[in-house]
Amino acid sequence: MSDTDLVDVTISGPDEEWLAEFTHRLVTDRLAACGNIIPDVRSIYRWEGAVEDASEAVVVLHTRASLVPVIVERANAEHPDEVPQVVAVPVAGVNPAYGQWILDETAG
Repeated sequence: MSDTDLVDVTISGPDEEWLAEFTHRLVTDRLAACGNIIPDVRSIYRWEGAVEDASEAVVVLHTRASLVPVIVERANAEHPDEVPQVVAVPVAGVNPAYGQWILDETAG
């Protein structure tokens, strides 16, 4: 993994406001260049043997792959869920100028 590899990280949260505050802290700390919040997501999942159906919000963070472990650590420490959803997906293509902006705005 190169320090210039980019990823999109999705994190679900209990609601838009919690995710906005969490995302603000990550951007302030240069762990993400930005986060796009999707406020109303319906999540259906199995938890502790039961199928759950819940309303959540999701953020997509744009960042460096090398920062994912720190983002996971922060989510584990600050998220209200026992097992927070944090999924990083490599970016296969990006506008070169936008990719450079992500690198410029995150800690390398």
